[in-house]
Amino acid sequence: MSDWKLEDFAVPEVADKDRFHDFALPLPLMHAIADLGYEYCTPIQSKTLPFALSDYDVTGQAQTGTGKTAAFLIGVLTRFWEHPLKEVPPLGCPRALILAPTRELALQIEGDAKGLTKYMDERTVCVVGGMDFQKQLDKLDKKPVDLLVATPGRLIDFLDRNKISLKHVEVLVIDEADRMLDMGFIPDVRRIVFQTPHKRTRQTFFFSATFNDDVMRLAESWTIDAEHIVIEPESVATDTVDQKFWMIGRDEKDSSLLNLLRNTDTERAIIFANRRDQTHRVVKYLQNNSIDCEALAGDVPQRKRLSTLNRFKEGSLKFLVATDVAGRGIHVDGVTHVINYELPEDPEDYVHRIGRTGRAGSTGTSISFVSEDDAFNLPPIEQYLGMKVDCTIPELPA
Repeated sequence: MSDWKLEDFAVPEVADKDRFHDFALPLPLMHAIADLGYEYCTPIQSKTLPFALSDYDVTGQAQTGTGKTAAFLIGVLTRFWEHPLKEVPPLGCPRALILAPTRELALQIEGDAKGLTKYMDERTVCVVGGMDFQKQLDKLDKKPVDLLVATPGRLIDFLDRNKISLKHVEVLVIDEADRMLDMGFIPDVRRIVFQTPHKRTRQTFFFSATFNDDVMRLAESWTIDAEHIVIEPESVATDTVDQKFWMIGRDEKDSSLLNLLRNTDTERAIIFANRRDQTHRVVKYLQNNSIDCEALAGDVPQRKRLSTLNRFKEGSLKFLVATDVAGRGIHVDGVTHVINYELPEDPEDYVHRIGRTGRAGSTGTSISFVSEDDAFNLPPIEQYLGMKVDCTIPELPA
């Protein structure tokens, strides 16, 4: 670390692009950014960092996968570097609290934080439900924590047992607020926010994929004079995702899915269903027909979910069957196909689903089954996409 210089990380200036070099970030943080291969800021990073680094509150409208996690983490870590603590804080008293709606997202944020703090002393701890409480407590009791990443329910468990105190929180991050609202977490989040310092004495980042009236009211109640940043969702372009819509009778979905997985070049696919029971039924059907697949749904034990996701990332598992909530934590390059066994009720979920393929400059294919049960979900998707879609009858080997 001692002999690393900024000159070792040469990134040429490019018109209309911001480099991380342009923000006078701490040298250890830049070293980690170089190791991660980050060169130019994403739009959310370009717009957020000037305000985050100047201690402004920020509300941001951005989808998952736009780089917002790095945006707020870089702001938090720079603040810590520029304002080091004069004495060691008590155990269980984080300087920053990051709230996320799902375990997968929280674990992903923890991983990103550990990558960015590679050459810094800041320590990250993640507390989420569905994982061993005592092991998480042991991490908190081991030494002070700087960044605490948490899901609301598990954090309240720790607060109720007086194992965590939020009175020293300097930065509060609320991620995917709309999803927290959908999942019924807002009463818990209110309790948590109430235990942090007043909004005038902390910095707050508030991110949401959508900003309806309910979300906007939450943002206004938890921030002060926030800079509101909107990053429009990238259009679902056919040059990265080839979207296909297949007209299939409800009784033909299983056999069509089986033929698709057996007889086409689906190297790695995520199959989306709308409900947990449907994911398990589809998995059982496919496994009974010698297709190696696993379910990723909210009722699957966390240890099993993590091992399944790791197998999928490593390539030893080719097919996942997932619900939307579970699917939000999947950020895996190399997914060749997304298959909508059922059309989602929310058109934004459709865009999120097919965004699991065609990532990192590669192309992908999405195939949506349209039956008499869910055809009424198609017009809202067309409206959201801004285009008419063509439904075709699939031609698959028998």
